[in-house]
Amino acid sequence: STKHNPTSMANMAHSMTRHNAARAAVRTTARRSTAPARRAPPAPRATTTEQQTSATVLPSTHTESSSANLEQLKGTSTNRYAQETKSSIISIGLTVSSAPVEIREKLAVKQEEWGTAISELCNYPHIEEAAVLSTCNRMEVYVVGMSYHRGVREVEEWMSKQSGIPLDELRPYLFLLRDRDAVNHVLQVSAGLDSLVMGEGQILAQVKSVFQVGQDAPGFGRTLNGLFKQAIQAGKRVRAETGIAKGAVSVSSAAAELAQMKLPSKRFSDAKVCIIGAGTMSRLLVKHLVSKGCTDMTIVNRSYPRVEELQADFPDANITAKLSPDLMECVEASDVIFAASSSEDILISKADVEKMAAPSDAVGGVRRFFDISVPRNIARDITELEAGHCYNVDDLKEVVDANKEARMEAAREAMGVLEEERQAFEAWHESLASVPVIKRLRAKAEQIRSSELEKAMSKLGDGLTKKQRKTLEEMSRAICNKLTHGPMQALRADGTDLEAIEEMLQSMRTIEKIYGLQPNMEEIAAEKAAQKRAKQA
Repeated sequence: STKHNPTSMANMAHSMTRHNAARAAVRTTARRSTAPARRAPPAPRATTTEQQTSATVLPSTHTESSSANLEQLKGTSTNRYAQETKSSIISIGLTVSSAPVEIREKLAVKQEEWGTAISELCNYPHIEEAAVLSTCNRMEVYVVGMSYHRGVREVEEWMSKQSGIPLDELRPYLFLLRDRDAVNHVLQVSAGLDSLVMGEGQILAQVKSVFQVGQDAPGFGRTLNGLFKQAIQAGKRVRAETGIAKGAVSVSSAAAELAQMKLPSKRFSDAKVCIIGAGTMSRLLVKHLVSKGCTDMTIVNRSYPRVEELQADFPDANITAKLSPDLMECVEASDVIFAASSSEDILISKADVEKMAAPSDAVGGVRRFFDISVPRNIARDITELEAGHCYNVDDLKEVVDANKEARMEAAREAMGVLEEERQAFEAWHESLASVPVIKRLRAKAEQIRSSELEKAMSKLGDGLTKKQRKTLEEMSRAICNKLTHGPMQALRADGTDLEAIEEMLQSMRTIEKIYGLQPNMEEIAAEKAAQKRAKQA
């Protein structure tokens, strides 16, 4: 089956061009799949870290890698859940490069609803932690799953329910990443390497928002907290240490650029401009329009305060404030209309525009709409009108392709920075592996101590005084603590010191072997079952 569209980002030496080509190849293969429908959804697949490190040569395509993983899964025991000795970091989602806006807008989640989404995801039995990143260009879910396979299925179920899109229709647009690949991905997202406009700064602010929302969400646990903290640091470093941000544009500036390109005279002085919304995207629009010589514009919003803030912040611009009831009047009086509101509804339909008088010959008799809202606010079929044309986020690629080579060189420099940040996160994350070993060592030491103390007490008979019994108890605990002090120290390390972490992991494996601390599959299954019951309680 090729229903999934797994993407691997682990090969850091590949150029961004090859990376994008590979993703496109996988999507094409997925959409051309003629495999018969199955009653049960196919098992999720991704290239695992273990497979990457053990293989000397990566498969030539992601499709081959996915097929190899599926065959390996077929050969494993049916109880894969019990075989997973540790939780997985999983990333599932879609972006502007893998899914059209018609799909993205159905999955979009407002920032004020991210906390609710985290709670809903963590209510599933195999999801321990969750985070949501939803922007106009992407909708991604990050989870820590007790079981990789079951966790993926639960996220897919939530996404299908959230969007109202049947899973079989949604899957071809999704990417699926695990562990190191998922870590690499969020680092690249924060650095602006995975954006439609490479190096754009708005995505770093959005990643920060994920972290901030997570501080008030119980489901945003220790692992994702550490991962997004590392991603924010990576985004800052890349912009400070490379040229990725030089000449970079945001979605708003790309929209302003595209609008200028589409005007017959290439000048805003010949056009009347209207902006719908007064939020962050609109603020950026005003900034870039002013820089291109557009100083007269009308901003339509639900209330005046935000528009008044823009008027104060951009004194060189002649901004007219209007309220939402005046929207159609403002649109008819304008030649170029930008939609950047938070509304989830279509605000301007084909029928609305059809009734309006045609624009002046100075703009070619065409009223141009630039919709950078997700969900969309302007009906796409306006383009069918002789006097109307609608552009959306997907049309910005025409602007983005400019100066691509310069940004690609900066991206190659950024990958070195991201490699360092990935190693730092993995060192910290691996240092957490010693916690269950410490618990098992303490439990085993206590079991031996209490057992041997009980035997000694039994041999000494009932003649011992209360003080003598207390002395023996304290002595046994002191001996136990002194004997385990050395191993305990060996299992602790500075999470930022890579060499210390590696040394600790070697010590951990040795201690597990000497003391027989490796958990068996039955114990792991029992522990996960207990965690599941605790989540549902």
